[in-house]
Amino acid sequence: MASSPLDTPAEAAQLAESLLPQLGNRWLHTQAVAKRAEEAVQAVAEDEQGLLVAAAWLHDIGYAPELRQTGFHPLDGARYLQALGASPRLVCLVAHHSGAVYEAEQRGLSEELAAYEREDSPLLDALIFADMTTGPAGQSFDFDDRIDEILVRYEPGSEVHTAIATARPYLSEAVRRTLARLDGQPR
Repeated sequence: MASSPLDTPAEAAQLAESLLPQLGNRWLHTQAVAKRAEEAVQAVAEDEQGLLVAAAWLHDIGYAPELRQTGFHPLDGARYLQALGASPRLVCLVAHHSGAVYEAEQRGLSEELAAYEREDSPLLDALIFADMTTGPAGQSFDFDDRIDEILVRYEPGSEVHTAIATARPYLSEAVRRTLARLDGQPR
């Protein structure tokens, strides 16, 4: 697949910085997820390490008010990146970060999200790991504490609460696989 300048951490960081600082904690979270991704690059192939960090920088750009179309940030972010000419792989990573398919189902947006292919790979696992071990203001969490924090922050019955509760086993496995890769265990 063809790459784009946005596949590089520097370009991705620049774009994120143009859209997210006004969102306060969301910007702190994004910066910390990118740092966590940098710490996890050994979990992916060498030629995918920059893409992992770029995806971490861009995973939440769909929260930027000027990008809001559906109100579902993975989809809004992916659509924006696609319009900018980002590589299909980067677009799909943003679309599917952290179990987005589960929330899309809750929001009635499964068909729209299905336009973006979800890969099952060490790269997506590592992106999930970076996001699901970083708190809403950039704090470092272990996986269970992060999930519990989300479940407390969002009201039971809300789309996010229901999606995260349902996605927990999927997300847990992605984090476990990434930690195993980082520990040098067989992939």
